[in-house]
Amino acid sequence: MASLGTLITRTFYRSDFLTTPFPKPVDMPLSLSSRSAVSLTHRSMIDWTSVDPARFFTHAPLGEDPKGSLGPVVIWVGVIPDSTSADTAHEVSQQILTLLQKNGLPLMCHVDVSDATHHVRRFLTPLLGTPLTTEGMEEGTLTLWFHEIKDNDGNPSNKVYGVSNCHVLRKNTASDYEYTDGAPRHYVRVCGMRRFQRGLNEITKAISNHSFSTDLWTLDIAKLQAKEKKDAANAREIKARQRQLVNDTKATIDLQALHEDVTKYWSDLKLYRNIGHVQYAEAISVDVEGGTRYTSDWAAFVADEAKVQDEFEGNVVDLGSKYSPYGLTHMFNPPGGGSTTFEFPYDRKLRIEGCATKEDLSHPAEFDSEGQHCLMVGKNGNTTDLTIGRYAGLVSFTRNQAGIESIELGIYNSGDRFAEPFSAKGDSGSLVWHSTNGKARIVGQIHSGQNKGGSTSNHVTYCTPGWYLLGQIQKRFKYADFYRTTWSA
Repeated sequence: MASLGTLITRTFYRSDFLTTPFPKPVDMPLSLSSRSAVSLTHRSMIDWTSVDPARFFTHAPLGEDPKGSLGPVVIWVGVIPDSTSADTAHEVSQQILTLLQKNGLPLMCHVDVSDATHHVRRFLTPLLGTPLTTEGMEEGTLTLWFHEIKDNDGNPSNKVYGVSNCHVLRKNTASDYEYTDGAPRHYVRVCGMRRFQRGLNEITKAISNHSFSTDLWTLDIAKLQAKEKKDAANAREIKARQRQLVNDTKATIDLQALHEDVTKYWSDLKLYRNIGHVQYAEAISVDVEGGTRYTSDWAAFVADEAKVQDEFEGNVVDLGSKYSPYGLTHMFNPPGGGSTTFEFPYDRKLRIEGCATKEDLSHPAEFDSEGQHCLMVGKNGNTTDLTIGRYAGLVSFTRNQAGIESIELGIYNSGDRFAEPFSAKGDSGSLVWHSTNGKARIVGQIHSGQNKGGSTSNHVTYCTPGWYLLGQIQKRFKYADFYRTTWSA
């Protein structure tokens, strides 16, 4: 054994044993699923022989997929036989797992529009519209956050939950689900592979744009400096281009740094992008018994404090830089020239401060040029980002393949022939909101849509009313607070 330079040991403990039960065989290596520092083993007086990063291949049971699966990166710690205990191994593994959380970066902060990374970093911030995915599922969108002030037994709680559609967070949408301690966790991740690659592409494109501009400014400056006539106008033009050159050079550097960080710290979906795990999912249903016939399609996940807390701001919409302040304000004008109550917030962040009531939605307060009631609404989604739509105060009726009829809020595209569709595949879960005097209220949660003959874009978007959704959430989370602005009270 010594001549081979290896040491065979028994498995005392594995950090994921609660979620992946395993027999305790003889002569198997100790596997700690985390990234660790060797110093931890020293401090804990573990008589270790090796600490190796590894990935293990698991062969599938007979009758299942013969390909098996390659597991995530783990830390493989070898110890002298009979030199430690399962309790000690458990204690050290928890410390190593804590280090793993610290080695991954928390979600990014929102930055001012003067920062060149403002728009392209949005897919990794905790503001509303955060792209979500779970194992083997299509991508969707964060609806909202809420705090659990107390658990259902009245005990104080500091947990924060995220909400999306059940069909975004769960494969089995036909039965209720609730996580219990010791059961396998269904992790929620920020960005599926498609959205993550799109984010990287957007950063790369921004780098190219600013880099191209620096080349142009450098050429312009050289040509201006070479002119024989050097008057005051020439000097002003040189200074103006020099300022532009400085700005674009800094933007290029900042964007390159962002690209490096995103590639280095966020690329591994399983290792770095977990932001919580599903706590509760209610089976998708239509409220036939209650008589509303609204669709209930929601699930809640426990937010990972290490990933979300640092930059948490509550339910805030990032209006971004996709549209200019004037352009976006103009889009909120009802079709035909009706007046708008939308006010562009100075920091481009629109806070959700309430929920439209059933009466509000039945009788919208705004009017179009023909005197018809309507609400101009917005949403920020995984696929189409910030878009504007029109709700006319009328509900839609749908009938699924099982013959079940439901009633939905029908959101139409804005009416501007140059505007993009309100939603598309991947926007499921998005919060629909309406803004009055700088304050936004919840209108509904997107769960589906009616597309145009095979297109992935919808011409009618279907929503569950917000007031109904919040009521359903509070049936399970009695003390839910949807409007807190900080992580802690």
